[in-house]
Amino acid sequence: MSLPMPRGFEKPYAAFLFDMDGTILNSILAAERSDWARRHGLDVAEFLPKMHGSRGIDTIARLNLPGVDPEYEAKLVTEAEIADVNDVGAIPGAAAFLSSLPPDRWAIVTSSPLRLAHRRLEAAGLPRPKFMVTAEDVTVGKPDPQCYILGAERLGVSTHDCLVFEDVAAGIAAGEAAGADVMVVTATHQHKMETVHPSLASYDEISVRISADHKIFIVPSAV
Repeated sequence: MSLPMPRGFEKPYAAFLFDMDGTILNSILAAERSDWARRHGLDVAEFLPKMHGSRGIDTIARLNLPGVDPEYEAKLVTEAEIADVNDVGAIPGAAAFLSSLPPDRWAIVTSSPLRLAHRRLEAAGLPRPKFMVTAEDVTVGKPDPQCYILGAERLGVSTHDCLVFEDVAAGIAAGEAAGADVMVVTATHQHKMETVHPSLASYDEISVRISADHKIFIVPSAV
């Protein structure tokens, strides 16, 4: 027996756009092992939530630390994270869900640089998509909608016909501003997030149905 999806999700979608970290894979422990914040005298517990969902260069630039070159420092952080993918793993059900989608109807839209994205996808055992938008592809990162607009363009669809999968405020805001619908993935959340959007803790909760005219419908998994 299937349960009805929240209102609005009975609509057909042309494509899905996925954030990466925290949305299809969990890289929290690897990010927390980075000693960049400690080296610069920052409170790690306070800093880490601010960096999730945003490009490293944008996060560091916002700190406005004296004598710190955001571009150079962001590269150091990236190299450290590429070298450490221990504990990086897929969100439950993500691999099967992604594999069920037509290859030309989904993309990853991440704040991570391309090399890091490829490394983490490999470590998590997730498929590398045909289309990606990474940190290098935009001039302004999330919460600016530029990345999701570009992702939709690469798929040849309108953002208004896309469903964005996100896990943090910056990404959710980017999806909203792009005009897409948003599904919030809560698999890595330690605290309940207040959101007006539908949410899921595991991709095992949902599946897809492809219509005769190639539209994608979200349907709840059989109970």
